[in-house]
Amino acid sequence: MFNRVSADGYFASADGGLDWTVPDEAIDQAGAARMPDFDTMLFGRRTYDAFESFWPHAVGESETASDPHTDGRRTKTLLSMARWINHSEKWLFSTTRHRLTWHNSRLFPRFDASELRALKQGPGKDMIVFGSGSLVSQLSEHGLIDEYQLIVGPLLLGDGRSLVRGLSTRVPLELLEAKPFPSGNVMLRYARRS
Repeated sequence: MFNRVSADGYFASADGGLDWTVPDEAIDQAGAARMPDFDTMLFGRRTYDAFESFWPHAVGESETASDPHTDGRRTKTLLSMARWINHSEKWLFSTTRHRLTWHNSRLFPRFDASELRALKQGPGKDMIVFGSGSLVSQLSEHGLIDEYQLIVGPLLLGDGRSLVRGLSTRVPLELLEAKPFPSGNVMLRYARRS
């Protein structure tokens, strides 16, 4: 799971916006370097809709792509990400979407932990989740996230959407890495403690 969160723990503003994230080319490059490890992205409906409305149009004739969170910012790294996102498998868990047209998308009309556990253990590379707070909560509840990677931004939102809600029990985590960046962002990597 990869998500940006504010210093007070929100992964989106109250209206779902991400315009508060602090851009950081070093973080983008680190993410791009790990893309070959993954071949499947998992989404809740809101995040899928946001990705679908942006990323297919980010690949064009230019040698750069736009940043979905920062107006006017374009980089070669984001173009590499756009190509990977558009090429990868995209699994949407939604009870409200009934038809998908974005390349390599698959619809799951309900969340079934045992079905997903079996798919996770099948052939292929690792899976990753972006955004998708409700899905992250369900995956966390069923022990289906191996690693939580958070980019903690240097700001307080004061209000917003919590990344994980409604867990029936606490989930202990083990710190794998903490890395500060000159932008003020801090990357935290946690594994679920056995």
